[in-house]
Amino acid sequence: MSTVAFHTLGCKVNHYETEAIWQLFKDAGYERTDFERRADVYVINTCTVTNTSDRKSRQVIRRAIRNNPDGVVCVTGCYAQTSSAEIMEIPGVDIVVGTQDRTNLLGYIDQYRNERQPINAVGNIMKNRVYEELDVPSFTDRTRASLKIQEGCNNFCTFCIIPWARGLMRSRDPQEVVHQAQQLVDAGYKEIVLTGIHTGGYGEDLKDYNLAQLLRDIETNVKGLKRLRISSIEASQLTDEVIGVLKDSEIVVRHLHIPIQSGSDTVLRRMRRKYTMAFFAERLERLREALPDFALTSDVIVGFPGETEEEFMETYTFIRDHRFAELHVFPYSMRIGTPAARMDDQIDEQVKNERVHRLLDLNDQLAKEYASAYEGRVLEMIPEEPYKEDPESGLYEGYTDNYLKVVVPADESMVGKIVRVKITKAGYPYNEGAFVRVIEDEPAPAI
Repeated sequence: MSTVAFHTLGCKVNHYETEAIWQLFKDAGYERTDFERRADVYVINTCTVTNTSDRKSRQVIRRAIRNNPDGVVCVTGCYAQTSSAEIMEIPGVDIVVGTQDRTNLLGYIDQYRNERQPINAVGNIMKNRVYEELDVPSFTDRTRASLKIQEGCNNFCTFCIIPWARGLMRSRDPQEVVHQAQQLVDAGYKEIVLTGIHTGGYGEDLKDYNLAQLLRDIETNVKGLKRLRISSIEASQLTDEVIGVLKDSEIVVRHLHIPIQSGSDTVLRRMRRKYTMAFFAERLERLREALPDFALTSDVIVGFPGETEEEFMETYTFIRDHRFAELHVFPYSMRIGTPAARMDDQIDEQVKNERVHRLLDLNDQLAKEYASAYEGRVLEMIPEEPYKEDPESGLYEGYTDNYLKVVVPADESMVGKIVRVKITKAGYPYNEGAFVRVIEDEPAPAI
């Protein structure tokens, strides 16, 4: 039996797509093996979001070639899409496929084995208007299932290379989304995370259909789904209709990841982001009316070209005043090929790092404040895996619907199930909980 090994770099979408590519190999009779072992085929799913991502991708490709110089080395993903010629120059690379045409990968492997000629199968992603169906009926990680609903992005923010790697916005057929969601629930998943390159943009390219309708259709038609999470949504996509669905839904969780990137209107203009802080604040106000205690998490870039101390403080103050629950903070990283990389006034690394640390300190404070409101309360969580910091402790970690990470005494039989826990000690990054009971099939109470 032939063996295949995978290595995934980058985001959740890449991890989802690796699982989909594995399904193709599995159906063809392959056995999956560890990447560090000798395999007949290696598939490296690359990332290109920063220059560092490109370098890491090249290192992993070379590692695969060393692990088995006779193996077939296939490179896919975003770096493959934007820089296929560069990858083809690495001796030992056999097949390069970008962010489309992955369903033909097994055919390319057969072709390579017959002809022994390297294959560059990367086409012009900008011409692609069709969503590539890649089904994932179950995941290697068995507690939270991702469901990819769209591909590509039309935003062209000045710091971002991703539209060139992923192409323009394409939405997945709603019936396919509902069908796959049901498959995942039937495979035992209680929670599904809707994901994509620009997830909240779902439906922008469809006629008379949008994200709000998709959320309603999933809730109406997928039997047995307990939790639905949106991986990320832009403020501009939080329409009154979407907010109405969130308010009325029994399964969409009380947590939204809304990337802010900067809290300064002047920086947002340089980033070519399509909202103002007044608009962002107004959307948050509407959301809090609908979901008073929802958790707001976000991405922030600090040290964007030209960012002054005043502009940074606008970001700091906005985040503090609007009670964000958790931040992912990134120092601006120059990405060759983007407009921001050519801007004057690049910020000194020391200044960037100092601002990152100020925001991380604020994050700690805000996260603890948010969590402390739930001390003594009973919440529902899904234990996912043994507590990473002490795997032998008999403790398991997982998330509540409002994205608090809780550590609770549990056992293997509870993994993937919805259990009720009392938050005994709030904290960050972990909250401590006491197990109350498994509530597998009883209706969820209104908290």
